[in-house]
Amino acid sequence: MDIFINLPTSDLDRAKKFYTDLGWKINPLFSDENAAAIVLDEGKVLMLLKREFYATFVSDKQVGDPAVTSLALISFDLPSRAAVDEFAQRVESAGGTLSDAVDYGFMYQRAFDDPDGNHFEPFWMDPKAAEQGPGAV
Repeated sequence: MDIFINLPTSDLDRAKKFYTDLGWKINPLFSDENAAAIVLDEGKVLMLLKREFYATFVSDKQVGDPAVTSLALISFDLPSRAAVDEFAQRVESAGGTLSDAVDYGFMYQRAFDDPDGNHFEPFWMDPKAAEQGPGAV
């Protein structure tokens, strides 16, 4: 199953630069002046949509502003604690707003907001906890 997460942006060019600075690629087949398809991994894509274009998909609802309202917590796993920290350094260099590290013992994460305020939580989880639950670690 593929997943496409659609996010509104107030500045498409700034958003494209931010996400490509993180190391992700733009799929030009699904990108134009209104949207950019940012490929996170095979079958996992962020669709960055200009706010006006985003609104055409949710015409009966107001488009939220992620800078002031939490719209979603988008989490994704990385292979190690070091990979989480390395990714956090790229976020900071690219202009994201980085939170302090949180270490739950079985899981380690570094949350960040993109320049529009969309919230992400990259994490590493102990493989034993992933298979058997947090109490196994």
